[in-house]
Amino acid sequence: MKVIFMGTPDFSVGTLEALVEAGHEVVLAVTQPDKPKGRGKEMQFTPVKECAVKYNIPVYQPKRVREPECIAELRKYEADIMVVVAFGQLLPKEILEMTPYGCVNVHASLLPKYRGAAPIQWSIIDGEEVTGVTTMQMDEGLDTGDMLLKTVIPMDAKETGGSLHDKLAEAGAKLCVETLKGLEEKSITPVPQGETTTAYAKMLDKQLGNIDWNQSGIAIERLIRGLAPWPSAYTGWNGKIMKIWDAEAVDGPGDKEPGTIVKVEKDAFYVQTGEGLLKVCELQIPGKKRMDAGAFLRGYQVKAGEVLERI
Repeated sequence: MKVIFMGTPDFSVGTLEALVEAGHEVVLAVTQPDKPKGRGKEMQFTPVKECAVKYNIPVYQPKRVREPECIAELRKYEADIMVVVAFGQLLPKEILEMTPYGCVNVHASLLPKYRGAAPIQWSIIDGEEVTGVTTMQMDEGLDTGDMLLKTVIPMDAKETGGSLHDKLAEAGAKLCVETLKGLEEKSITPVPQGETTTAYAKMLDKQLGNIDWNQSGIAIERLIRGLAPWPSAYTGWNGKIMKIWDAEAVDGPGDKEPGTIVKVEKDAFYVQTGEGLLKVCELQIPGKKRMDAGAFLRGYQVKAGEVLERI
């Protein structure tokens, strides 16, 4: 097929590569504008642009895809289909209906669960045991179009936002190629989504990682995993921001104020939560690298009775 690919972050790259390797003619890569990054504020290509340049695919970076000049530009390529993977803008009806096969989206959840911007992280935070990828025929709603194919992915007990991102990106790339083949062969029957069983997977922000110690140890441990590596879960300790990268929810008495350090061992310390204890195993403070709790405790004094605070 002649494909216009629309995507922006790392999650999109595997699908673009898979389409090229499967023999599809990717005639254009549409991605968000370059942004300044780092101390020098140098303009940086999006991951999709970097990939497109590698494959000598033309790149188009409109600020607003709804603008008439953007719609006119896309028409020039006379594509058979558009593939959209984490592009970052809602598409107007003129684009959705521009090609014979419409727009197919690769979404990182088992729709209709977890529509929205951050399905990977919220599935971990909410304690799901399985997740997956859905390909969808896009409509004008936010992740509301008819479902085409699905892949189910079990989640490990220590799954993080980062590890699950990589699994689903790989699964989504394979599923997209399979979906285009099925559409060409007319072997796919689109299935309407119906009502979703979860709230929208809202966009992540740094404040979400501010640990509320009144939550249960299980809920906090899921938050820590779901927000790793970004935006990360954190708390206040001794006037510093302490990021917590790895922890375990364990049973324990509930007789201390939530946030209180109740026990310090050689390689870990335990914090009172609203239900049970949280064993802190890996952490980071400003100006230092991530370290296991044992290394941290050899360099810093942590005492039972100290209180970790919501910032």
